Amino acid sequence: MNRIFHARIAWYQYFLLVVLTVNVVGALWCKYILPAVLLMLMLIVVIEQIIHTVYTVTTDGNLEISRGRFIRKKVIPISEITTIQKYRSMKFGSFSVTDYLLIEYGKDKFASVMPVKEREFVELIEKKMKSIALDKE
Repeated sequence: MNRIFHARIAWYQYFLLVVLTVNVVGALWCKYILPAVLLMLMLIVVIEQIIHTVYTVTTDGNLEISRGRFIRKKVIPISEITTIQKYRSMKFGSFSVTDYLLIEYGKDKFASVMPVKEREFVELIEKKMKSIALDKE
């Protein structure tokens, strides 16, 4: 059975939604229809990406990273994953701006993910990696 993990919404995604919404309202207020329509389209794409970002661990040994309908799905064979590490971007004292997991796979390839249930995600990937390694032997 495939296991689906939803993405955590980062603070900068909320910020982008607020900025785009304020700009759409401002453009409509000043009767700038074309910029308002373009900003609304951007807003729709961002909302769609935020809502539909999921990470799926399949039964056939793949990790599928789907970032919405408008962006191509990335498929990573779990057998190619070498490391999964937790990183923090830009630290100010003990406060970090964003926490994420960095997945290294293949030859110098990386993917960053932000699942809601990080520990379960890492445990499942490691469990799948071990079972794939045992199957190869």
